[in-house]
Amino acid sequence: MPTIPSELASIILAFQPLMLNRTWQHAVVLLVGAILAPGKRTVSSLLRITGRHRERAFQNYHRVLNRAAWDLRRGSGILLGLLVQQFAPKGPLLFGIDDTIERRWGPKIRARGIYRDPVRSSHSHFVKASGLRWLSLMLLVDIPWAKRVWALPVFTTLAPSERYYSTGKRGAKTLLDWARQQAFQLRRWLPDRTLILVADGAFAALDFLEQLRTVSIACITRLRLDARLYESPPTRPCGRPGRPRVKGSRLPSLQQRLTDPKTRWSKRTVRDWYGGSQRRIEFCSGMAIWYHGGLPPAHIRWVLIRDPQKRFAPIALLSTDPTLAPLDIVTFYVRRWQIEVTFEESRAHLGVETQRQWSDKAIARSTPLLLALFSIVTLMASRLAPHNRLPILQTSWYQKVNPTFSDALAVVRTHLWSHPDFFMSQSKTNDIKFPSELMECFSRALCYAA
Repeated sequence: MPTIPSELASIILAFQPLMLNRTWQHAVVLLVGAILAPGKRTVSSLLRITGRHRERAFQNYHRVLNRAAWDLRRGSGILLGLLVQQFAPKGPLLFGIDDTIERRWGPKIRARGIYRDPVRSSHSHFVKASGLRWLSLMLLVDIPWAKRVWALPVFTTLAPSERYYSTGKRGAKTLLDWARQQAFQLRRWLPDRTLILVADGAFAALDFLEQLRTVSIACITRLRLDARLYESPPTRPCGRPGRPRVKGSRLPSLQQRLTDPKTRWSKRTVRDWYGGSQRRIEFCSGMAIWYHGGLPPAHIRWVLIRDPQKRFAPIALLSTDPTLAPLDIVTFYVRRWQIEVTFEESRAHLGVETQRQWSDKAIARSTPLLLALFSIVTLMASRLAPHNRLPILQTSWYQKVNPTFSDALAVVRTHLWSHPDFFMSQSKTNDIKFPSELMECFSRALCYAA
């Protein structure tokens, strides 16, 4: 097992209770290899980068993923505790939830399905992709040295296609079922914190919002412009028979409010708009009951947004927490875009979609571990950032103002490579003099490689 620098040891050793000692030694090698390896994140590439390409018992490292007994959900709880302690020790916690497609082919991948490819598709062009669908719950938190909000993966689960359930005895579970289980688990991990969940329009379902309400989790999501909104029910006279009313009179739809000249609009500037820019918007807000026959009613605050320059179509948002200010609802929802950034950074720098596991257990573990590695690297970079400042790789053709994940990964890699007690290979070698300039070129090539 490689010697871990003391600055990073506390983060890695926090996960040691998950496994037996022998499995843990192999897992640490895979973890360090996943951080250092450029390109593919196969077990073979992790062994090569850690100097174990001549390991005769290489199958023991594969067994960490496809056979060893350890709980991935328990590890997610440990990771969440480290992130909350480091970045958000007090105050409300904002989480984002979304699904992504891992493009995979192969007859042995039983959970594979055919889905709409959100990256290659558009409003006028539909592209299908074969792969695995993952549902990821991420902590949306401000990173001091990055000076912006990042989405840190905490809990990722596999949401198989309906074809996967057709051959078994279990009924098919929808994406909302998996999201509900993740939200309930999140509440069990954080029983005393105020939780706010941000999601896109796919999670705007009355039964899902009601389930979140039972565990005191507020939700911010999209709302249809033609949604049925009602006033609060009138007070029931004392002694009147029958069931109490759940809604009052019908309110104008949000689509009607857009065209109504009597609608009063407020103008504000949202600083953290998509892409980190500022955007001048107009919005109006109100309280209502969202109701549909046969489903539980939801008491919401709706926010209707439009662009004075008409650069985007009108957007309607809802919040199940009526105490949130309209501008806070807009700001929280815009932060959801960082989830897509995390997915893209994980593909570009952590090798998501390059792993080649074929067993069901290894498939269910490898992608969540690579996404969790995004959060682990962020934690490590924060420990190595003096005074909340991180070195930035500057070139003459690309000037960056704030560090990105590639800089955080490079800082962690540089610290591991340069640590005097960090030996990857167990064999003894002689020291060889090396030109410092050439060594710096090799170090940059390794540490900043995707």
